[in-house]
Amino acid sequence: LHMLRRNLDVNILLFNNRIYGLTKGQVSPTSSKGLVTKSTPFGSVMTPLNPMTFALSAGATFIARTLDVDVKAMQATLRAAAEHRGTSFVEIYQNCPIFNDGTFSGISERSVREDRILRLEHGQPMLFGKERDKGIRLKGLHPEVVELNEQSDHSDLLVHDQCSEDPIMAHLLSGMDYPNFPVPMGVLRQVNHPRFEESLEEQIRMQIEKKGRGNLQQLIQGSQSWQVR
Repeated sequence: LHMLRRNLDVNILLFNNRIYGLTKGQVSPTSSKGLVTKSTPFGSVMTPLNPMTFALSAGATFIARTLDVDVKAMQATLRAAAEHRGTSFVEIYQNCPIFNDGTFSGISERSVREDRILRLEHGQPMLFGKERDKGIRLKGLHPEVVELNEQSDHSDLLVHDQCSEDPIMAHLLSGMDYPNFPVPMGVLRQVNHPRFEESLEEQIRMQIEKKGRGNLQQLIQGSQSWQVR
């Protein structure tokens, strides 16, 4: 949370398999409601946390999502994250074959992948499907899936703008999930804000210009010092 809001120059990779697999299968913050685990033998009663929405609420300047089995797309996403100046936050959908096998199979299997994920491309309309015959548009304040053909008007489709300062579109994308929507993959948001160290250095520079450089010896011997006997 604090790393994201300070915008430190760090890359964060969140491996999300919807369970605590390394500690032998307990419920995690992203576990699906109703999931039976060693710590929830009758099913989890908690609403899962959405990592993308969490990062946005902290003011993240770069958020993205990718699949562990989609190597080419993951490579491009990780490269973009590494080149970002500031904190990058990448959620990686990952399978846990021992304690939560197939948790993302509904979208990750090669036979259904293109119909169930939305590959985000900056400046391009939101199209998906094996034949690129489905799109996303707004109906009022809500997104909806539309079927497309050769006569369809593409002008009302949403166009992805990952560089928008207004995070509302990134919030909208972060809430889209299968089966009601395709799952957005790629960079949801990337904006250039000052990093924490840059802001701190600028603050110091301005104070030096305003008050002049300090004198440590004068500070030690000044009126605010005292002797302990």
